[in-house]
Amino acid sequence: MTIRSSASASSASSASSASASSASTSSAAAPASEKALPAAVAIFAGLAASLVAIGLARFAYTPLIPPLIEARWFGASDVVYLGAANFAGYFAGALSGRRLGARFSNRTMLRWMMALAALSFAACAFPVSLAWYFGWRLLSGFAGAVVMVLVAQTILPTVAPARRGLASGAIFMGIGAGIVASGTLVPLLLGLGLAATWLGLAAVSALLAVLTWRAWPAHVAVAPPAGGERMPAAVRLLYAAYAAVAVGLLGAAVFLVDYVARGLGRGTAAGAVYWIVYGVGALSGPLLYGLLADRIGFGRALRAGLVLSGAAALSLAYAAHPAALAVASALLGAFTPGVVTLMIGRLHELLPGDGHAQHAAWGHSTTMFALFQALAGYAFSFLFAHSGGRHHVVFVASALAFGAALLLEGASARRR
Repeated sequence: MTIRSSASASSASSASSASASSASTSSAAAPASEKALPAAVAIFAGLAASLVAIGLARFAYTPLIPPLIEARWFGASDVVYLGAANFAGYFAGALSGRRLGARFSNRTMLRWMMALAALSFAACAFPVSLAWYFGWRLLSGFAGAVVMVLVAQTILPTVAPARRGLASGAIFMGIGAGIVASGTLVPLLLGLGLAATWLGLAAVSALLAVLTWRAWPAHVAVAPPAGGERMPAAVRLLYAAYAAVAVGLLGAAVFLVDYVARGLGRGTAAGAVYWIVYGVGALSGPLLYGLLADRIGFGRALRAGLVLSGAAALSLAYAAHPAALAVASALLGAFTPGVVTLMIGRLHELLPGDGHAQHAAWGHSTTMFALFQALAGYAFSFLFAHSGGRHHVVFVASALAFGAALLLEGASARRR
């Protein structure tokens, strides 16, 4: 299932544009008294942020669901309800991320959101009540969305244009690292107990927040125009494509482990293995898709990813051979964060040289993704329940969503 002080209002406006555009606006950036850090340092900060606020804050919850039930912290239905809290928070963060960045600066918000994600882990070590847990899971989703909206737009202006595909991929490798950690680190921490696991995640997150606190590029906060932005038809079609991608990615993200463990009768351990394969794909996907995009363009790379992901979803539905399952898991895992790299780059292609419009379009895209992700979660649960628990129905629906996204992206390309 891809982010310089000024002496005048004109320079400040340039800094706002730089948040989503090119490194050529570096003159509108950090104060003269601040020494500019190498781009690699900022990229590491971005990777750490996506790891903490998205990779861990969302995906580490999946392997914690059975222990939460077994320890009788919450009932099975409550655990599902708590999982939805992260999606709700993500939607809220997607709606407000740009405005928060404009008001407080991107750098300040990225620091705060990493700290908030770490705090949410610590709070979840104490099962005070269902409402307590819901609130902190919601806040963790909020932090993830704000990071998603702001991180690439803050860092990419420090990177040479020819290397932005690779840089964006490196930033969003953190999502894949979180998925890998959810299948490896979390089971190890669980040996120390459920509360210790949450506190261990909090400690890792807090450490990364401290290490990257001074690594973020400065960014002049400029409020978006009150009248909003009117985007070209090609960009609006791309929003719809990204919404369809959100639907397509959710099938494997939610049902892959259960499909292998119960649907195919291969047990929880086998399901965990394929989840790790999915995570390895997610770890490598942003970089691989970024490199591909640097060679053939973001539009072509996005279409290639949609074709591969649709084929992978169909493979899950109809091919139960271990090798086929592994390839499909890796492909869908790679596209989960890889599509972020591709979407950001594609928006830059469609809105060349207009940094403010690029930033605005990415914020709108993230909001659409968050909304349809939440809706798809309920829709897929309904579909699964009313099909008698037939996993292949969900995977076929995912493939159809990828097909719809491919058609919409093609229509967007023709409108350019």
